[in-house]
Amino acid sequence: MTDSPRDPILRVVPQPSDINSNGHIFGGWVLSQMDIAGGIVGARIAQGPTATVAIEAMEFIAPILLRDLISVYAHLERRGRTSMGIRIEVIATRGRDQREVKVTEGLFTFVALDADHRPRPLPPV
Repeated sequence: MTDSPRDPILRVVPQPSDINSNGHIFGGWVLSQMDIAGGIVGARIAQGPTATVAIEAMEFIAPILLRDLISVYAHLERRGRTSMGIRIEVIATRGRDQREVKVTEGLFTFVALDADHRPRPLPPV
């Protein structure tokens, strides 16, 4: 089972404790939300546990503001023997006009894990 790029995996509203001194949401908070969403998609594909092993081509495009509704989208971009590349995009919905702003995206690599937490082959497609 894979998700289309337009099916949100997570939707969350940042809290005041997630704000840095510039009034924007901490980058680490955003990365953790992306990792959670990617892990959900990766676990579905792997049909079991996965681990994040790399983040490639990460780009912060615009800040996330307090009261933004954050939608995290994730989909399979590439598949290997034990690993998969999950493309993750974060969209902020803000303001009265519900304007959508792409705030960040990245390619996360997850590896399927066996019972001993070692890489294992992905199940057949």
